[in-house]
Amino acid sequence: MRERWENAFSQWYNDIIEKAKIIDVRYPIKGLYVWFPYGFKIRKNLLKIIRRLLDESGHEEALFPLLIPEQEFEKEAVHIKGFEDEVYWVTHGGRDPLNVKLALRPTSETAIYPMFKVWIRAHTDMPLKVYQIVNTFRYETKHTRPLIRLREITTFKEAHTVHSSYEDARRQVEEAIAIYKRFFDILGIPYIVSRRPDWDKFPGADYTMAFDTIFPDGKTLQIGTVHNLGQTFSKTFDIQFENLKGEQEYAYQTCYGISDRVLASLLAVHGDDKGLCLIPEVAPIQCVIIPIWFKGNKEGINAEVRKVKEELGELRVHIDDREIRPGSKFFDWEISGVPLRIEVGPKDIDKNQVMTVRRDTGEKRSVSRAGLKDSIEKILEDITEHLKTRAKTRLEDSIHDAGSMKDAREIIKRKGIAKAPWCGELSCAEDMEETVGTDILGILEEELPAGRGGGLAGTCIGCQREACCVVLIARKY
Repeated sequence: MRERWENAFSQWYNDIIEKAKIIDVRYPIKGLYVWFPYGFKIRKNLLKIIRRLLDESGHEEALFPLLIPEQEFEKEAVHIKGFEDEVYWVTHGGRDPLNVKLALRPTSETAIYPMFKVWIRAHTDMPLKVYQIVNTFRYETKHTRPLIRLREITTFKEAHTVHSSYEDARRQVEEAIAIYKRFFDILGIPYIVSRRPDWDKFPGADYTMAFDTIFPDGKTLQIGTVHNLGQTFSKTFDIQFENLKGEQEYAYQTCYGISDRVLASLLAVHGDDKGLCLIPEVAPIQCVIIPIWFKGNKEGINAEVRKVKEELGELRVHIDDREIRPGSKFFDWEISGVPLRIEVGPKDIDKNQVMTVRRDTGEKRSVSRAGLKDSIEKILEDITEHLKTRAKTRLEDSIHDAGSMKDAREIIKRKGIAKAPWCGELSCAEDMEETVGTDILGILEEELPAGRGGGLAGTCIGCQREACCVVLIARKY
């Protein structure tokens, strides 16, 4: 059964997006999709979590315009060069040509930072920490894929901060990483945090830290990024403040974001051949109650089912009383990933119990109606922990040390991630990527083991010179 999920993951993913009613891909513009209500509820639950984490850490939610004047957009040359082939331009208002072209935001630095120039006057105005959750537009010329590679990113959470020193900005990067770790831990999405090599960092950033996870097909997906912008944008947009010495100084900035890819990862890492397998925290329906009717007792069973729902209090519970066979109901809710199924039939009523079936393991268990809510909550907690452990183990089992180019190729071929020492030279990295046939994902923030002689003992697998760091090599979406 796992054959299709692992070895035909692409087809599994496309099928489950449709059958589980996550998004509808039939909108008549490539790369733009419609959220089904069920998928949108998962999205809302995800956003509740990230909003809570950001609000608790002193961030404030704001909202900036979608349209960016061309002159503002083009101020930061390095940044714009990274997006110039992806921008949608508005050139007309009705039938009249506009005097100034307006960009649909691919990301919002050039929309937000002109306002930061107005807001920031003195060191007492900082730190400033704002975020917004918006849609962004990118003319994606590669193969589009639902929730992964889009032309309209409908769930773009971006945070932007301003600080009075580089050290404060660096600490903010660490705080952002900690927030994202907490976020992904809650969702049970396993991750690797690495520093992007200079050629792959965010345009205009001093450095970029990234979160990646791995899908069943062995490809990695970037699911979050954190950027230390230094003074690059503050100099471009003239964001200055009066420091403690009474002098004017350019501010220091960071930004960090996540997108629809979080939901794609949630579906992929916890799924199986039966369909979705949702973490209870974000599942629109945590428990579905199926009445098991027998001739002549339908109304009595329905009455007990309603009582069971009441006993479960604030848990998200749905009663499936459709006039179809129970097996068809089981199938539908398995595809949709509902964490727990509760069956109520005549024998269960006689014994003052219900039958529970876990989506993650298929385990069936009779549960007494006495203290039912506590028992169900405990099962949901167990499901959460099992899903988290299972996903984390899969990621950890996919990472292998590579002592040579050949090792790296074999690891990638086995749908894994190669961990290898690197000398730090761009020419060597290019040779490694060409030889292995894939990409350097990121640089790990860890020390090389002492000694030399291959493996991770300090010798670059590309040129055999002394290595300066450890890199991850993987296939990427």
